[in-house]
Amino acid sequence: MIEQQRTIKERIVFEGIGLHTGQEVCLEICPAPANHGYKFQRTDLENQPTIKADVDLVISTERGTTLEYNGARVYTTEHVLAALYGCQVDNALIKLNGPEVPIMDGSALPFVKGIEKVGYENQDAEREYFELNENIPWEDTQKGIEFLAIPDSNYRITVMVDYQSPVLGTQHASMYNISEFKDQIAHCRTFVFLRELEILAKNNLIKGGDLDNAIVLVDRADISQEELDKLSKILGKEKLNVNLDGIGVLNSSKLQCENEPARHKLLDIVGDLALIGKPIKAHILAARPGHYGNVSFAKVLKEQIKKQDQSGRLFDLSKEPLYTTTDIENMLPHRYPFLMVDKIMEIHPQSIIGVKNITMNEPIFTGHFPGNPVFPGVLQIEAMAQVGGIYALSQVEDPHLYSTYFMKIDNVRFKQKVVPGDTVVFELVLNSPIRRGLVEMNGTAYVNGKVVSEASMLAQIIKDKAE
Repeated sequence: MIEQQRTIKERIVFEGIGLHTGQEVCLEICPAPANHGYKFQRTDLENQPTIKADVDLVISTERGTTLEYNGARVYTTEHVLAALYGCQVDNALIKLNGPEVPIMDGSALPFVKGIEKVGYENQDAEREYFELNENIPWEDTQKGIEFLAIPDSNYRITVMVDYQSPVLGTQHASMYNISEFKDQIAHCRTFVFLRELEILAKNNLIKGGDLDNAIVLVDRADISQEELDKLSKILGKEKLNVNLDGIGVLNSSKLQCENEPARHKLLDIVGDLALIGKPIKAHILAARPGHYGNVSFAKVLKEQIKKQDQSGRLFDLSKEPLYTTTDIENMLPHRYPFLMVDKIMEIHPQSIIGVKNITMNEPIFTGHFPGNPVFPGVLQIEAMAQVGGIYALSQVEDPHLYSTYFMKIDNVRFKQKVVPGDTVVFELVLNSPIRRGLVEMNGTAYVNGKVVSEASMLAQIIKDKAE
């Protein structure tokens, strides 16, 4: 199914404080044109510079992801980017009048609610996914971080965190599809261990930290009130009323779900991997992730995008075909010169792959651009339709008793010419279950792994013959 890019219908305004800088900031998420992606704009700086949300522009991952371009910085970008990505907003301009995205309640939920409130606007451009075609492992043995990406038809994430702490222990979190982000992940808040607070404060971080925007985990039962008062003073929160009741969560702020910290780590992965610049179709598995690991793996994935773009889609045409030309003639009524499929390589529950070899002997070349033979686009679509017809007929008994009638063809695009000597591989994917003989499929044609044409098709199969 061809998906359109989308942006938001109107701007959204948020006001809050930066978690680390402690500065008050006003942030606006604004609509942006197709193919714009995510960009930040520092409206408080001279010439109001923009910083692209690009993993190559990350300069720090210390307790958050910081971007910089030409001297302009934006701190703590991950939550707003996670919200945009999780809401499947492809294009947005994020304006802010300070150096850091406001922490809000420590989650992505306020941003998600704002986006949902104004709604979405579809755009006249196709959403282009990064569809992983091989397993990609990465690890940092010194830090104990492991990532693995494997091909998948959805964007799926599985996370394991292990801080060797009696309060957190080992936790897992999963997201099976990006559609789960808004309800299952977005509300989960950032967290910190009480023992880390003094170090963070002395490193000039968490100036805007509060019990309202972060979960503080306590993994010691012997902390004195004197220690708590000292921490409050270091944090500049002398008036903060801190209660401690053994190991658990400071101020008895109950976790919204038992694995909220692990879910928040998953949230951060969504925000940091948004920096690769494309929506993802892959299963990401992460063990003990953090911003450093997320960003490091995002760079690996960005390199994989370049590799796949250069090599194109790979098909194994050396194996034995599932159906030969003879088999196809037993299913379809078409014959030379109008039989446009030479062989079928694979049929899966929801897809099919077929092949046509283009030769100079095609009768169409006698009159179609003599001296500069180009295989007509309309015949590419016919060949694609025949492959789709074979898929439909493979789902019924006695396929030779049926005919396939195409009812609608939409979203046809031709991306490069097809000439004699080319081998065209057609892949058709079922959009929805076949009902009442109606078959809706999306088709893509490839030459040397590169897309040459694509279309959406609706056909009906009818039993109109007798033995």
